[in-house]
Amino acid sequence: MVLNYIWVAFFVIAFVVALLKLIVTGDTEVFKTIIDATFSSSKMAVVDISLPLIGVMTLWLGLMNIGEKAGAINFLSRIVGPFFNKLFPEIPKNHPASGQIMMNFSANMLGLDNAATPLGLKAMNSMQELNPNKDTASNAQIMFLVLNTSGLTIIPVTILAQRAIMGAANPSDVFIPILIATFFSTIIGLLTVAIWQKIDLLNTVVISWLTGISAVIFGIIWYFSTLDSDAISRISTVSANLILLTIIVSFMLGALRKKVNVYDAFIDGAKSGFDTAVKVIPYLVAMLVGIAVFRASGAMDYLVNGIGYLVGAMGLNTDFVPALPTAFMKPLSGSGAKAMMLDAMKDGNADTFVGRLSCVFQGAADTTFYIVALYFGSVGVKKTRYAVTAGLIADLAGVVAAIFISYLFFH
Repeated sequence: MVLNYIWVAFFVIAFVVALLKLIVTGDTEVFKTIIDATFSSSKMAVVDISLPLIGVMTLWLGLMNIGEKAGAINFLSRIVGPFFNKLFPEIPKNHPASGQIMMNFSANMLGLDNAATPLGLKAMNSMQELNPNKDTASNAQIMFLVLNTSGLTIIPVTILAQRAIMGAANPSDVFIPILIATFFSTIIGLLTVAIWQKIDLLNTVVISWLTGISAVIFGIIWYFSTLDSDAISRISTVSANLILLTIIVSFMLGALRKKVNVYDAFIDGAKSGFDTAVKVIPYLVAMLVGIAVFRASGAMDYLVNGIGYLVGAMGLNTDFVPALPTAFMKPLSGSGAKAMMLDAMKDGNADTFVGRLSCVFQGAADTTFYIVALYFGSVGVKKTRYAVTAGLIADLAGVVAAIFISYLFFH
């Protein structure tokens, strides 16, 4: 229901803003701009996102089927089972969904988006099989989605590379602030859903796992803080792809050991890739068009300017306000947020406070509305319950953390 109101609000707000522009400023092009945005965004949803997704889905669902035949997914499920049984009590012990969820989280943390998406869709489908109400998001699906929208990424390679391209003197100076901000986003997202679902987090298993994960993350932060930007980029890229290739080869060797026909297993799993990618097209078109209309109307600019006015009126520092477009666009559109981030760094501004803060915003969370449309759309879930609300709370936590951390590091 929340998603329904938000989607309608995009169009209503865009219409009102455009009408006011026409009346007050005489801007006769604003409605044409909005309509053009509907066509271009719907084309992008199909041509730029869904069609490439078909190939990626086909590949990774085929590889996942090999992994299941090899027993790798069940093995991983047993390892993370004690922890996931607390976070996802609806998922039976040692169910393959636990291993698939862990694979998705691991790929996300390594910045392997192309691998993470099909792994996540596979996990969502497995949880849908356990879901008694097929059109309504289950508790497990909501927890999974919110943890995805929090965007915990250990190695933000893309952002560091883009800073280097834009002329930053030290592209990796945003590395630690991004990790801290996205860590806060993930923790708040986890706590929000846990409170909503009345999950007891104050038990030995959960505390031990969260403590261990936190120790690993902060250990990685410390290690990378000792390296220069070239070393960070080189080590992170090599390690991420090495881990990925190791997983693929391990799946194949494990399947051969169990006398599985690896090629046939791949083909059987890959067949569902096309159907899954096609199924999400209507959901992506609806969401991306709504976002494009809101953005094309100029409503985003008015929102940022309004916040800047209020912050200034309260006597607070407003240096962070020019970076807010990236923060606002991130839950709506990954490509839109990237464009805002690059715009903040152009003309030699990569090392300014706004340029750096925009990068931290970009890495602090993920694209909530895109993930909702993609993951729930792939399994036909229409009633998202509180998933969007919890995801946006996690996003807000990442934004607030990014502002405070960036003031601490760069101001």
